[in-house]
Amino acid sequence: MTGEGTGVIPSRKGRGEEADFLIKERRLQLAGKVALVTGAAQGIGKAVALVLARNGADVIISDINLEKAGETVKEIEAIGRKAMAIRVDVANLRDVEQMVQTVMERFGHIDILINNAGITRDRLILRMTEEDWDAVININLKGTFNCTKAVVRHMSKQRNGKIVNIASVVGEMGNAGQANYSASKAGVIGFTKTIAREFAQRGINVNVIAPGYIETPMTEALPEKAKEELKRMIPMERLGQPEDVAEAVLFLVSETSSYITGQILNVNGGIYM
Repeated sequence: MTGEGTGVIPSRKGRGEEADFLIKERRLQLAGKVALVTGAAQGIGKAVALVLARNGADVIISDINLEKAGETVKEIEAIGRKAMAIRVDVANLRDVEQMVQTVMERFGHIDILINNAGITRDRLILRMTEEDWDAVININLKGTFNCTKAVVRHMSKQRNGKIVNIASVVGEMGNAGQANYSASKAGVIGFTKTIAREFAQRGINVNVIAPGYIETPMTEALPEKAKEELKRMIPMERLGQPEDVAEAVLFLVSETSSYITGQILNVNGGIYM
């Protein structure tokens, strides 16, 4: 059938052209959106920032390392999107509030918040110092609280927003030598579920991604033998890539996930089911 008399206009596009059109359309799904990504100078945060930019978002790169954050900004600008680097200590509420004010003055709105900033201070509990504990809790958990508190008031006025918090598989299953890190990430999961309930009626989706073992500067420090042992524990027999997490983030900040909130999305190769 040609479509004549059916009210349907035949497509003039071949399959290749149609695929290209769909890819371009997908890449513009975040057009007009402004995203704030913490800890975005490298690793998972940088991968997330780049994926969001490739899909049309303007991105604010928040990190303690301003030099590396600036490098990420240049990569985003090369894609054709606006970007800005801000040095901020997410554990300091005043720093965070000033960052958000700066973003609002320049961009006028924040549509997407990715709480990714995090650190580790691994030691068995008997050797873990109070400073080790406080440093990890302050960045990983308090930092998520600070950034969410500062941004969500603006999203609430907009009656729209997407928040994705980056937790960890060890926040679900624990890991020897990471009492502080596991506690901080378990806290992020509980925090996410609560904020999702508080703001669901304001049009704000709040979800959490729990990555497994991902190849980042954090895991690069592991001895090769330890990496091989990790791979044997993972059903998919490989470490994840930052892009694996970034694509999951993209799903959760897109309209495709508009009826999903308060959920944990595990990106871990099957190590925890």
